[in-house]
Amino acid sequence: MAGQFGAQSTTDEVLAGVDLTGKRFLVTGVSAGLGVETARALAARGADVVGAARDLAKAERATAEVRAAAAAGGGGLELTELDLASLASVRACADRLLADGRPFDVVIANAGVMTTPFGHTADGFETQFGTNHLGHFVFVNRIAPLIRDGGRFVSLSSSAHRLSDVDLDDPNFARTTYDRWGAYGRSKTANALFAVEFDRRHRDRGVRACSLMPGMIQTELGRHMRDEDREALRARASAASEAGGPPPVYKTVPQGAATSVWAAVVASADQVGGRYCENCQVADVVDDSRRRDGARSWALDPESARRLWVKSEEMTGERF
Repeated sequence: MAGQFGAQSTTDEVLAGVDLTGKRFLVTGVSAGLGVETARALAARGADVVGAARDLAKAERATAEVRAAAAAGGGGLELTELDLASLASVRACADRLLADGRPFDVVIANAGVMTTPFGHTADGFETQFGTNHLGHFVFVNRIAPLIRDGGRFVSLSSSAHRLSDVDLDDPNFARTTYDRWGAYGRSKTANALFAVEFDRRHRDRGVRACSLMPGMIQTELGRHMRDEDREALRARASAASEAGGPPPVYKTVPQGAATSVWAAVVASADQVGGRYCENCQVADVVDDSRRRDGARSWALDPESARRLWVKSEEMTGERF
């Protein structure tokens, strides 16, 4: 069953016949795009979903379809405020969930920003690294005790991890010339490495973690892209095709969210634990810089994952 899906599979196809009654999920970024579709697909199968979003009013409007699917499928939806660019907000959200005490079967770190102008989070971190990685790092680790034994953590990375490894000597671009895509690539590599180390630390109690590439989807995530960014994407896609890689294909939102629900529910824990997934499959490691498929080895390196964890603790002032 886990091997029958691919790039064009949708969330409904992946979850066909799956009953999630009694299961509880947390999904970050439920105010638009993939987060809303992920929540809808899960709630429609009977799952209780907690959706986290920075703008609760926007999330309320965006999740009307999720609530309808939940009512029809026996699931539920709750919303909670979470601004990943503010550790005060991250800690407050985690504290609320811990005080509530209800466990989760799966946590899906879906929220993020892409190719933002140079800037900093409320805590002084470079915007993309601080929001995409450090915010999730503190949030997920704080609520880790709520993940049931045998549960999962799914971290959304991106094919952009192939653009750049993390730079632990200069994570905030204090000395490095800022590049929007390079910064995004660093943050997406960090998302993958976080899953590698989280998997190592929690697998003894059956909790497994993986990262994934949802695909190229036209969502609000691309709101900061400029014409030159789109041209750079086209150039890289052309070079990849010439190198023998698969041609770039834009996915619909249901196709883009399919790998998230596949990794969270359908694939076996041992299949995805510590791995990087794409197109509803575990990806191969491909270190050809011209190729657009597969995971770069630096995004799955255990020692790099350990060092990123230590650096993240140092930067956020938290120990896990």
